[in-house]
Amino acid sequence: MRRLYTMLAGLLLAVAGSAQAAWPERPITLVVPFTPGTGIDLIARQLAARLPTTLGQPVVVENLAGASGNIGSEKVARAQPDGYTLIVTVNTFVMNASLYQGKLRYDPLKDFVPVSLTSWGSLLLVTQPSNPANTVADVVNAAKAQPGKLSYGTPGVGTPHHLSMALFLDRTKTAMLHVPYKGTAGAVTDMLGGRLDYMFLPVHVALPQIKAGKLKAIAAGSPKRLAQLPDVPTLAEAGLQGADVDMWYGVLAPKGTPQPIVDALNKQIGQALKAPDVAASFEAQGMVPATSTPAAFGQLISKDEKRWSEVVQRAGIKAE
Repeated sequence: MRRLYTMLAGLLLAVAGSAQAAWPERPITLVVPFTPGTGIDLIARQLAARLPTTLGQPVVVENLAGASGNIGSEKVARAQPDGYTLIVTVNTFVMNASLYQGKLRYDPLKDFVPVSLTSWGSLLLVTQPSNPANTVADVVNAAKAQPGKLSYGTPGVGTPHHLSMALFLDRTKTAMLHVPYKGTAGAVTDMLGGRLDYMFLPVHVALPQIKAGKLKAIAAGSPKRLAQLPDVPTLAEAGLQGADVDMWYGVLAPKGTPQPIVDALNKQIGQALKAPDVAASFEAQGMVPATSTPAAFGQLISKDEKRWSEVVQRAGIKAE
């Protein structure tokens, strides 16, 4: 009987190994939990255009927007862990764990397997050219002189723009009035119109306005200065340590996806991101291509979840 069990176990392992070796045998779906035209959507479509060449199967992009990315994330968490359904997402993925605490029907850390980092996106702290504040120190001094009186806009509660300013205010021990909007457009319009004092904006949104002289960059939220704005200091250079607010983008798979498939995807994604025109398309969206091992990406996710959880708790932020 023991020999029979051993034979059956060996057969099952052989069948599983054969199935993995045959992957992929059908199209792969990249779920984007946001609308078409976003930075995440761009990443997914760049991968979808290049991965079929090496994987030998079509790659389809499926946009499942809604609930700050939670609808698409939940679908992938519940998908078969066979390498055919993946998610392309951004660091709001881990922010939501704290913002929707007890309300998510999936766990961002436990229900997914990291596959690869794909890029970084930066945010800029901006104001109007007429604002006398030119440095982080100026902003801090003005905020301390008028506690809760200065305003900042965001595309909504719990967005990276909001949490970035919450982190800034926490690190500087200052307070400002939060004015949330339903999307970026309205916030930018009021920012340009002088009805808001400050904002954190993605590079690709802020840069045209800065070049046109309609906005002024005070600091970059990245660890290093941005190639597009080499004269603008980082928050760290301005004396604000541990407050970089770069956004990571990456690919994850459902928990239980076989490691050989994860490793194969990691390798193919890394190769796809090396295509000469990828950097240019990413730069237009204020992003920089970046890759990682699955393990390194997992460490980044865990570290980021802890950091933003602390920010959300200290600021008392709750998703609407």
